Amino acid sequence: MAHTLKINGTEYQVDVDDDTPLLWVLRDVLGMTGTKYGCGMALCGACTVHMNGSAVRSCVMPVGSLAGAEITTIEAIGESPAGKRVQEAWLAHEVVQCGYCQSGQIMSATALLASNANPSDSEIDGAMAGNICRCGTYVRIREAIKSASGQGPVARAEG
Repeated sequence: MAHTLKINGTEYQVDVDDDTPLLWVLRDVLGMTGTKYGCGMALCGACTVHMNGSAVRSCVMPVGSLAGAEITTIEAIGESPAGKRVQEAWLAHEVVQCGYCQSGQIMSATALLASNANPSDSEIDGAMAGNICRCGTYVRIREAIKSASGQGPVARAEG
């Protein structure tokens, strides 16, 4: 079935079944591989994208439910003010270890800061709770979010 999807400001025509998860359309049909497959059950957060500005799990989001929705992926998140701040803070605080979960982490953090410019620690924890990092970089993730919100020190990566 033909679907028109607006992703990162561009309209794409895709011919897939209504129940095809957005994750597979992004990765396999459109070649946008920044969004990762983790668990396939919306439990780990690796596949997080924005739908109309809210963080959603693309592994369980059927394309048939996306008519009129605006989807943003990690490939374009740096074009938003909050996304740019988050990406810069991620680098400055050296959040990434293996990096597999980081696109989902960045997408969730950006959605948080776009809706709440000055989140508390508990609000950060709540917004990020569905994102799993097997490397355990949670302390650096929180520091980066606080830095991107202007609440914490701005780390400077040496290099």
